[in-house]
Amino acid sequence: MKIILFGYCFIILIGTCLLTLPISTRGMKMTDFSDSFFTATSATCVTGLVRFDTYTHWSVFGQCVILAMIQIGGIGFMTVTIWLATLTRMKIGLASRVIMQNSISAPQVGGIVRMTKFVLFGTALVEGTGAFLLCFHFVPKLGFLKGLWYSVFHSISAFCNAGFDLMGYQEQYSSLTASAGNWYLNLIIMLLIVIGGLGFFVWKDLLTARFRFSKMKLHTKLVICMTLALIVVGGVCIFLFELNGTVFEGKSASDRIVGSLFQSVTARTAGFNTLDIAALTPSSQFLIVCLMMIGGSPGSTAGGVKTTTFAVLLLSIVATFRQRKHTEVYGRRLAEGATRMASCVFMTYLFLSLSVSMIISNIEGVSFMSALFESVSAVGTVGLSLSLTPELGMISKLLIAFLMLVGRVGSITFLLAFSSNKAIPSKLPAENIQIG
Repeated sequence: MKIILFGYCFIILIGTCLLTLPISTRGMKMTDFSDSFFTATSATCVTGLVRFDTYTHWSVFGQCVILAMIQIGGIGFMTVTIWLATLTRMKIGLASRVIMQNSISAPQVGGIVRMTKFVLFGTALVEGTGAFLLCFHFVPKLGFLKGLWYSVFHSISAFCNAGFDLMGYQEQYSSLTASAGNWYLNLIIMLLIVIGGLGFFVWKDLLTARFRFSKMKLHTKLVICMTLALIVVGGVCIFLFELNGTVFEGKSASDRIVGSLFQSVTARTAGFNTLDIAALTPSSQFLIVCLMMIGGSPGSTAGGVKTTTFAVLLLSIVATFRQRKHTEVYGRRLAEGATRMASCVFMTYLFLSLSVSMIISNIEGVSFMSALFESVSAVGTVGLSLSLTPELGMISKLLIAFLMLVGRVGSITFLLAFSSNKAIPSKLPAENIQIG
C-alpha cells in the first residue's frame, strides 16, 4: 500500500518540478511551486481542478507534461511500471504482482501481467478511436495539427476522467460550454467518460460474456446497472430542477436534454461541463455533489466512493427492511464484510469532505456549500468547480491537494499505508447495543 501511495507522490513531484520550469508556460516565466504542485496533483489524480486556465497559462510543453500525468494517473503508475518491465524482459516478482493487484482492484494475482497488457491495449484502442472521432469536430475549426492535438488531448482527458481542457482559446475556464448543444461532441465525450469509468475488469467480463447479462459476473452486473441508473436519474433530475432555473433559458428541448445528460455523466468524476455550474439551482448543485461523491467504478480511471460501494449500501438497507440476514442480489449473496467495507469507505470520504469543507469555509470566508462542492469535487477526483479554486489560499490549496491524493489512491489504500500489516483477531466478549 505504501508503494502505491509513494508512487503517486513521486509522479506528482516530478510533474511539479517540470511545471515550474519557464518552458512550461506561455510567458516563459516560472510558475510558483505551490501552484505547480497543485496542478501536478490535480493531473496525476485525474481531477481537473486548476489554478490557471490550461490553454492560456501553460505552453504546449506544459500541456504535454499535464497530459502525461493524466495518462499515468488514469491507468495507474503500476500498470506503466509492469509494462516497462515486460518490454525490458525483467522478471516480475510476486510482490510487484500483489501491488499491481491492489493498484487496479484486481480480484486475484493470477493473470495480472496479461491483464496489464489488456488494460494498455484497451486504453490505446479507446483513446485512439476517441481522438479519431473528435478530429471531425476540431480539425475543421482549428486546422490539422492543432485540431489533432486537441482531439488527442480531450480524448485522453475524457477517458481518464480528468476534466482538463484546452477550450480557453474561446474563453478562460469555459470548458465545453460553447458546445452545449453539439450532440456529436457531447456523445463522444460522454462515451469516453463512461467507458473509462466502468473499470478495466468490467470491460474484460463484458467481452468474455459477449455482452449477455446472464453470463456476467455479479460485479459487472452491479456496475452496469448502477451506472445506467445514475446517468438516467441524474439527467432527469437536473432537467426537472432547471425548469424554473436560468441556465436553460432560451434553449431548445434538445439542448436541455443533452445538457442534462452530459452534466449527469460528467459529474461522476469527469469534470467537464457544458452548463454554467454556478448558475444552476441549489437543488442541481447538491445533486451534483451527491453524484461526485459516488463517482465511477472500482479498477477504473474514475474516483469517488465507487458505484459498487453505493450499491452495497442500498442493498444492505433493502436487506434490513426485508429483515434478511444476508444481503442478496441477482441470485447471489454478498460476501461477509462487504457492507462493513462499503460503510468504512463511504464514512471516510464523508468525514474528510465535511471536515475540509468546514475549514475552507472558515479560512476563505465563503459559504459552506461552495466549500463542500470544491471538497467533494477534489476527493471524488471530479474537477467541477464553483470558481473557488483559483482564489484559494495556501492552506486551502494543500487541503484540496490532500483530498485529491486520497481520492485517487483510495481511502482504504491510504489508511492501510499508515497501518500495521498484522491483523489482530478480536477475542473480546460480545455485547449488544441499541442501533437506531
